[in-house]
Amino acid sequence: MTENTQQSNHSAPELPTQYTPAEVEGPLYERWVERGYFEADEKSDKPPYTIVIPPPNVTGSLHLGHAFEHTLIDALTRRKRMQGYETLWQPGMDHAGIATQNVVERELAKEGVSRHDLGREAFVERVWQWKGESGGQISGQMRRLGDGVAWSRERFTMDEGLSKAVQTIFKRLYDDELIYRAERIINWCPRCLTAISDIEVEYQDDDGELVSIRYGEGENSIVVATTRAETMLGDTAVAVHPEDGRYAHLVGTEIELPLTGRRIPVVADEHVDPEFGTGAVKVTPAHDPNDFEIGRRHDLPNLAVLDERGVITAHGPFQGLDRFEARSAIVGALRAEGRIVAEKRPYTHSVGHCSRCKTTIEPRLSMQWWVKVGPLAQAAGDAVRDGKVAIHPKEMESRYFGWVDNLHDWCISRQLWWGHRIPVWYGPNGEVVCVGPDDEAPTGEGWTQDTDVLDTWFSSGLWPFSTLGWPEQTPSVEKFYPNSVLVTGYDILFFWVARMMMFGLYAMDGTPPFHTIALHGMVRDQFGKKMSKSFGNAVNPLDWMDAYGSDAVRFTLARGANPGVDVPIGEDWVQGSRNFANKIWNATRFALMNGATVEGELPPAEQLSATDRWILSRLNSVVAEVDAYYDDYQFAKLSDTLFHFAWDEVFDWYVELSKTTFMAGGPAAEASRRVLGEVLDVTLRLLHPIVPFVTETLWTTLTGGESVVIADWPKAVLVAGADAPGGFRDAAAEREIETVQQVVTEVRRFRSDQGLQPGQKVPARLELSGTALAAHEAAMRSLLRLQPADESFSATASLPVAGATVALDLSGAIDVEAERKRLTKDLAAAEKEKAQATGKLGNEAFLAKAPEQVVDKIRVRLAAAEADIVRITAQLAALPQA
Repeated sequence: MTENTQQSNHSAPELPTQYTPAEVEGPLYERWVERGYFEADEKSDKPPYTIVIPPPNVTGSLHLGHAFEHTLIDALTRRKRMQGYETLWQPGMDHAGIATQNVVERELAKEGVSRHDLGREAFVERVWQWKGESGGQISGQMRRLGDGVAWSRERFTMDEGLSKAVQTIFKRLYDDELIYRAERIINWCPRCLTAISDIEVEYQDDDGELVSIRYGEGENSIVVATTRAETMLGDTAVAVHPEDGRYAHLVGTEIELPLTGRRIPVVADEHVDPEFGTGAVKVTPAHDPNDFEIGRRHDLPNLAVLDERGVITAHGPFQGLDRFEARSAIVGALRAEGRIVAEKRPYTHSVGHCSRCKTTIEPRLSMQWWVKVGPLAQAAGDAVRDGKVAIHPKEMESRYFGWVDNLHDWCISRQLWWGHRIPVWYGPNGEVVCVGPDDEAPTGEGWTQDTDVLDTWFSSGLWPFSTLGWPEQTPSVEKFYPNSVLVTGYDILFFWVARMMMFGLYAMDGTPPFHTIALHGMVRDQFGKKMSKSFGNAVNPLDWMDAYGSDAVRFTLARGANPGVDVPIGEDWVQGSRNFANKIWNATRFALMNGATVEGELPPAEQLSATDRWILSRLNSVVAEVDAYYDDYQFAKLSDTLFHFAWDEVFDWYVELSKTTFMAGGPAAEASRRVLGEVLDVTLRLLHPIVPFVTETLWTTLTGGESVVIADWPKAVLVAGADAPGGFRDAAAEREIETVQQVVTEVRRFRSDQGLQPGQKVPARLELSGTALAAHEAAMRSLLRLQPADESFSATASLPVAGATVALDLSGAIDVEAERKRLTKDLAAAEKEKAQATGKLGNEAFLAKAPEQVVDKIRVRLAAAEADIVRITAQLAALPQA
């Protein structure tokens, strides 16, 4: 019993015959929210447990990745709440700069209006209007899933408090010279017309062209290869390796750049790989990040030849052409001059695309705002190295270090209107003023604010503490920072997690934002393939929730969640989880109908049967296992443990073994009813964090308690007269019931082999002397459909198992001759399969040519055939003789 349980005199609580999730889940969730179960009190003296939600985009809707991650977080927070922690699961949404601006611009386009027609202020107002009317759809979907978040604390990265946090940290970083403005190469989307972050670039293999072009003349010529011929108009050098003897005589000289009339130098740079291609590369500092670095080392000019829309700006015949049109035109002109040495089409290579609009990304030299990440990244790496923050699974640490230890300065400015506008003002005489949240912005003629906004990841990097009220030292900051654990996908370890680490350590005086980073994998389809609308395998989790219930979706996702490993999922697996929920429902309903109760104390050990002692001993083992798996973030293992314990041990064995006890009545039946009530009570509480809806309905019906959400998390069950560290354990009872299971399983197998129907009764004599099985004879006969032997009994088969003997009379149960014919036919087929497999495996020529996987399959077939022969031969021998 738990403190939350209210004893009542309900003698036989009733449950509907069928569990219907659609009728249960919505009302239950609203009741939980109304009662404030998910809210967190910063004034509580309970120990804190905090997790922030990875903020979904305001434009987004729930996909399987969200459902997966939220299931894991919800399981952790529900368990900690039951363990007595002041638990905060902090909700909120990200303003999603590019995505949201694109959505609203599309809406405006339907009206024949652009954002430029509206102007910046009116456009931003329109975005806020859209957010209020259409944004945040995912919040309602999170309720469908059962997310136990503190809704009263919901935040938005553009709300007033978080905007103040963004301005505060920008000002601090700027004053500490960790933010600066400079020209650098960035990822540029010619359609969205903004710089974008690395995470917003999707790489895919495109069919392009590789063109080799001769620069210069005769012995002084050099051949370079490129996939972007249009950029040659911006070349300002050719680079070779300093130790490449082929070009030593050209280093320091100039050669002619075709089509331009310009001459460009040949420089020696160690970045060039002399073994790749011709060992020479064209250098376009304004349109390639590697070339930009070469240009800086050799003081080369940066010549931009493409504008923000990807249109050629260089004077000449190609000016005004789109970059792809210019590519073909320039190759044609080079070909006409005899400059093309080789052409390869198609040439498949990796090309970056904007994740929002799928436009090919253009590396572009641009004046942008940057974070100097060196000291911040050093601190983020040291926090893990020094043990302040643990990464789980540990093998992911090397990937984390590989990123933060080699992090380049971070471009934080975006050429958008929706977002946190950069708090920097420019004066008429070149003044630059960074304004903090408590500062007055400069006014007067000639003062203007920077037009760019901050990268969305800048504000979400503050999420673990800005959501708690920082920069104010609020009670929530004091109570809930640092967060206990961050649960997120390994795919954003570098982009979001690293930024939170850098900002948390910087803003919070060296205190990291969380103690543990628990990384999970990506949800994939049942074949392990990435889910995508373009692949036709994307799944809307709401469809599965409608069909099978939220618990079924949650349990399926949790059961596949091994740390840091991708999660394959198919609809048939969700159906299996729905069957599990139904099994829990039906078994609990049967138990209640047969008087299972949580009233009173458990009987002392001497009043319990071996079956009762066995299930209580196993229950305590499972409680310990589940706790250990939770502490290690092993959701798949804990879900599998609970599945097999509930389905196999409680419902299929304990309930079935106890049926004869219930029918017999008396003190033994009363003891078993109390034990069954205890086992169901604890099992439902263990299952609740993963499958909250069905367990809430069953637990409150069983116990009369207010809610399992606020029930105590299970601890070791104690039994009077048998106290032990870790709760009641009985190894002898476990061995005894394992023997019963062994006998029942073996006889069931034999019955199946003989073609008996599961419910078909046959006479049997059980020889149990010298074993501990005598007390279980009635239960075993019930499970095995064995009738007592009468005077006409004549054993046709005898099964020795576990020290006992089960003699069966099958003479009236099966058609012996028909069964013998069937088995003889099956034996001949198995022997033929064995001969064929043996022949192939003995053929040296076949083995020399056949792929290894083909040979392995034949070996498996041979093993299966040999096992079939042994099994069928035994079945034939066991048949009664005519």
